[in-house]
Amino acid sequence: MNETTTTDPTALRARAWLVGIAVICGLWLIQNGVTHRIVPPQPATAEAFAAAPGPRPGAHRARPLLPAEPVRIRIPGIGVDAPMMRLGLGADGSLDVPPARDRNVAGWFAEGTPPGAKGTAIVAGHVDGAEGPSVFYSLGSLRKGNPVEIDRADGRTAVFAVDAVEVYRNDDFPDQRVYGPSSHASLRLITCGGGYSRKTGYLGNVVVYAHLTEVR
Repeated sequence: MNETTTTDPTALRARAWLVGIAVICGLWLIQNGVTHRIVPPQPATAEAFAAAPGPRPGAHRARPLLPAEPVRIRIPGIGVDAPMMRLGLGADGSLDVPPARDRNVAGWFAEGTPPGAKGTAIVAGHVDGAEGPSVFYSLGSLRKGNPVEIDRADGRTAVFAVDAVEVYRNDDFPDQRVYGPSSHASLRLITCGGGYSRKTGYLGNVVVYAHLTEVR
């Protein structure tokens, strides 16, 4: 495993997956004819970065861990407690997706940085599916400072603090901002969002930015 991410495999290829997953997401909304009132929560303006991306000045940063496989993710603020699986690249160079039939699973880009190691770790999950809300349905309601815990195969738990929650349209996704390399242990959580169209599905993606603050 690499200790740092590179822009090309995570940015360009993962972006193709994000656009693709928007087609999968929203099936539950379409099939059940639900209105915009129960579309997943979207980030509040106050939860976006006030300046440059990254931890606020003076924020505590834990020392990065050596690479190890992530096995479970917990986000107490939105009730997430889910196993994690590896995501690789498909034949077209886009990132594979977690199984749509399993609504409570998140995936991490296994050719990039594992959560807790130095660099930018990418974790993604469905917002919903044909049977209802999925693991990251409430991701857009997270707030700055909320904890994200990831259990690892080495027996350690990497604890992250949310730095910001932002939403981007599919046609204006900031690859470098989201997937660019990091000098510390960074985490990105990604799902569908940005409004919803019955014709095309979700119009964009919600991205949570976080950094390592504690190791248990």
